[in-house]
Amino acid sequence: MSEQVRDNIIECENLVKIYKTKDIEVLALQGLELTVERGELMAIIGNSGSGKSTFLNMIGGLDRPSAGRLIVDGKDLFKLSEKELVDYKRNTVGFVWQNNARNLLPYLTAWQNVQMPMLFGKMQSAGDGKMVLSQNRKTRALQLLELVGMSHRKNSKLNMLSGGEQQRIAIALALANNPRLLLADEPTGSVDLSTASYILDVFRELNRELGTTIVIVTHDRMLARKVERVVAIRDGKTASEFVVKRNLADVASLADDESTQDEFAVLDRAGRLQIPRDMLDRIGVSGNKVRLEYQDGRVVLSAPPADDEQEEAK
Repeated sequence: MSEQVRDNIIECENLVKIYKTKDIEVLALQGLELTVERGELMAIIGNSGSGKSTFLNMIGGLDRPSAGRLIVDGKDLFKLSEKELVDYKRNTVGFVWQNNARNLLPYLTAWQNVQMPMLFGKMQSAGDGKMVLSQNRKTRALQLLELVGMSHRKNSKLNMLSGGEQQRIAIALALANNPRLLLADEPTGSVDLSTASYILDVFRELNRELGTTIVIVTHDRMLARKVERVVAIRDGKTASEFVVKRNLADVASLADDESTQDEFAVLDRAGRLQIPRDMLDRIGVSGNKVRLEYQDGRVVLSAPPADDEQEEAK
């Protein structure tokens, strides 16, 4: 019997992104490696400047990688022409931003906003989705508003809606052309915890109903516990992954619960391991050397002897 092949919608290998100005170069991604399975609901976490939003821009076609390999839905993003890239952004990916002014047009109603992308997209079939939506523009827009619980506000404009309501409409808009991949950049960053919990529930329901792959970028580790898989990025590299230990229902109840996930460090293809700076500080490592030992079935890291550190400082 042949082994089942994983169907990855995102394959990222040794991804590098360098931003250059006249006087400086900034290495935003430095060898990032990550795969995302089709139909997966996952989150990417990291501190400000870790590279998580840069990665989202890479897979969203908003920025070009500098080096490495990046395949999304079978498309090599290094090889796409400008015309192919426009088509990719219209029909393969959907975006939900933290700032709703970037998501929605204030002079249109919710219903009109959701219909807008359909005027420019291909209205592709659901494909691997679990729920098939209408191909009629107005009917489809109303179905999407119903999916996010906002059909009763279909005729409301932006200034008549709360932040959470605007965000739910933005999610419906991002799904207008039935993208294979939904990307959300800090989608709960401007709402309270209760509203954030509801928005995360919307993502979970859409993932179940439509089969859409959803990648959420957030700095909030507590909210990230509500998805199936969490990947932490540190200094432009994949640092660790969190595995959910039980089904999570209420984000608001997780504030003091640290037992919902196990964290595992991630080895790159060469077997290298990124160790958090705070852990190195705890064991007294100040330079760039650590003592590595195998003890009773475990690999143990410890600070080098003081004379080694003094020799290093010379």
